[in-house]
Amino acid sequence: MGHHEHEKLATASLRVGVMTFSDTRDESSDKSGAIVKDMLLAGGHTIAGYRILREDSELMRQALREWLAAPEFDAVITNGGTGLTARDGTVEVARSLFNKEMEGFGELFRWISFQQIGAAAMLSRACAGVVGDKMLICIPGSSKAVKLAMSRLIIPQLPHMLWEVRRQ
Repeated sequence: MGHHEHEKLATASLRVGVMTFSDTRDESSDKSGAIVKDMLLAGGHTIAGYRILREDSELMRQALREWLAAPEFDAVITNGGTGLTARDGTVEVARSLFNKEMEGFGELFRWISFQQIGAAAMLSRACAGVVGDKMLICIPGSSKAVKLAMSRLIIPQLPHMLWEVRRQ
C-alpha cells in the first residue's frame, strides 16, 4: 500500500494541543499560537488545549509530558524557542522526549524556508518526532514561519503521521 492509500485511511480530525514558548507573549499578543489554532480548526481538527509557557526547560518538559501522556491529545504543536539564542531550548526538550525523531520534518521545513528567505533558513532548528503514540512538532515562533510549516507540512500530513505511528 502506498502513501496515498495510507493518507485515505488516516483519521481526518485530530485532537491537537498548542503550546507557545515565550518569555514575552500573552494570549492577546500570541499571533503565532493563534495562527496554529486557526489553521488546525480550518483543517478540521480540534484544539485539545492551549498554553503559553515561559522558556524554562523544566516547565516546558513537564507541560509536554503531561499533554503527551493524556488521552485527549493526539499531537502537540509548539511554537517558539527553536532558534540559536541562549534561551532557545525547545529542541533540546523535545529531543529528550522523542522515541523517534522525524528528521525529514526539519529538513523539509528549512528547505521550503530557504525558498522564501534564503540562507537565514538554516538558523531554524524546527523538529518533529514520536512520543509514545503521539506526534510532537516544534516550529519557530515567527508568524511567517508558522504559516509556512502549517500550510505546507503539518496540515497536509499530520493525519498520515499519526496513522503511521499508530498502525500495527
